[in-house]
Amino acid sequence: MDSLQPILGEDPIFLAALEHVSRLAPIERPCLVIGERGSGKELIAARLHYLSKRWGGPLVKVNCAALSETLLDTELFGHEAGAFTGAARRHIGRFERAHGGTIILDEIATASPVVQEKLLRVVEYGEIERVGGSEVIEIDTRVIGVTNENLRELAKTGKFRADLLDRLAFDVVAVPPLRQRSDDILPLAEQFALEMTKRLSRQVFAGFTPTAARQLLSHSWPGNVRELRNAVERSLYLSEDDEAPLGHIVLDPFEGIWTETDHAGPPAATSAPDAPTPSSTTDFKSQVAEFEINLLKQALRDYGNNQTEAAKALDLNYHQFRRLLDKHSLLPGK
Repeated sequence: MDSLQPILGEDPIFLAALEHVSRLAPIERPCLVIGERGSGKELIAARLHYLSKRWGGPLVKVNCAALSETLLDTELFGHEAGAFTGAARRHIGRFERAHGGTIILDEIATASPVVQEKLLRVVEYGEIERVGGSEVIEIDTRVIGVTNENLRELAKTGKFRADLLDRLAFDVVAVPPLRQRSDDILPLAEQFALEMTKRLSRQVFAGFTPTAARQLLSHSWPGNVRELRNAVERSLYLSEDDEAPLGHIVLDPFEGIWTETDHAGPPAATSAPDAPTPSSTTDFKSQVAEFEINLLKQALRDYGNNQTEAAKALDLNYHQFRRLLDKHSLLPGK
């Protein structure tokens, strides 16, 4: 990734997150990006770099979970020749390569205590030492940690250094899960379908049927945007009629493969065949909106119109809650 990538999304909650990124990007401080798997954390972290004054400098990414403690140590900080068996020459680490730019530490919660201690020194003093060396090297690198783990809870149990968390958490960007971005599901799905149509060398994407749209809008998307992309692309390439609207979304690629004896858990629950369904996509979306409004109003009633406490009760941050109030014209004075 060597440029600012466009991010599709118009839901108020997602726009609030992008606004947060725009405000934070120019601030030369470490920060964290948190969110569920597949929610686009890496794109948001890169956006922090390209909207900052460091946009012309290097952007270096490290997946902390992909490397053992020893390899992560030498990859981050480098090593001198002869530092260990097989180290025939000096190796420049990622922090040095990121000098003047930004380093993204993906899956930072998996870093070992030894690596965390060294990260603390980097964040605090801007200094590193190569493995096997004694020279103190000054670096100018912005550190962005990325994780889907609850670092605060890990710090409480001693699994993540509390002092490192304090230094990384100058500010925290929370990437909302797709299930909280209902307005973005169909536009994202259509974009993914158009891209897949082109890759399949088909002439046109004819859209989604109301049934397929209801499938997309009613699914909880535990894998978030990545799962949505996979589902749309899978369904499109499996469809037999290139010119007809896509009528069915293949949500589970394992469906029909495992038998009941192949797993310990119970079969997935299915809705009753006579359960009422909306007659159109528009009806479905209006029912979702009504459900959101009822939740917001109930939370405000339960907490005496205290928006901060009501937001916590709905597992939203204050800004997300305010965006939803604004979306449904529930803010005082509107």
